[in-house]
Amino acid sequence: MNMFSKKIILPFFALLLFSTLSCNMKNGQGLNFFSIQDDIEMGKQFSQELERDKQNYPILPESTNKEAYQYIRGLTNKILNSGEVAYKNEFEWQVKIIKDDNTLNAFAVPGGYLYVYTGLIKYLDSEDQLAGVMGHEIAHAALRHSTQQMSKIYGLDALRAVATGKQEGGTLSQMALSVISLGFSRKHESQADEYSVRYLCPTEYNAAGAAGFFEKLNDGGGARQPEFLSTHPDPGNRVKDINKQKVDLGCGGKATNQGQYNKIKKML
Repeated sequence: MNMFSKKIILPFFALLLFSTLSCNMKNGQGLNFFSIQDDIEMGKQFSQELERDKQNYPILPESTNKEAYQYIRGLTNKILNSGEVAYKNEFEWQVKIIKDDNTLNAFAVPGGYLYVYTGLIKYLDSEDQLAGVMGHEIAHAALRHSTQQMSKIYGLDALRAVATGKQEGGTLSQMALSVISLGFSRKHESQADEYSVRYLCPTEYNAAGAAGFFEKLNDGGGARQPEFLSTHPDPGNRVKDINKQKVDLGCGGKATNQGQYNKIKKML
């Protein structure tokens, strides 16, 4: 790069950094070099790449599983319509089911693309538990934890990726994949737990639904603990914190919809 190019590009990075950080700090978010539109575009690209990888991410066909998709989207929409979710109208909020009965997991990528494994759905006991987990994943997207992590891990490389749409050795979506594979920080996990309760509080659900998942893991629950828990807050402490949050917010919902949930489980 010649000196003339440096004189143009470096001030551009500085201006981009200032404007992006100013916006994020104003919204109460942490360090984030990415815009809302970056989250949306990155999530779209990542979801397309993921769904082409049928070996690692075997998406359950919607054509033969319409009732299951209608159910999971209805549950998700109740959370999104709680009035508590940021970027509810800006992000895509698409939900897909991954056919893998051996994996206890759900995850979100930037822009509101949500994925839940059949193994998790079959492992849980009631709808409020699944709603709690989905609320947790919605929080990761709405609070923009992935792009915060990318900003922290990649630093100026992330800033260059914002400006150019790529980084040395890969694309923005590959950066997102590496961050999601590493998992979120303890702070982000605790925050997602908190916001799961906030999201469920105005709904019919037991707002501490996510606690049921961690209680079952604590008790053994008939399954091996997911690997992501090895580097994250202790499940027992998370149960206490989630239940306390429910009490502090005065949440009155009690619905578990266990009968309907069992019906869906049998379909998968």
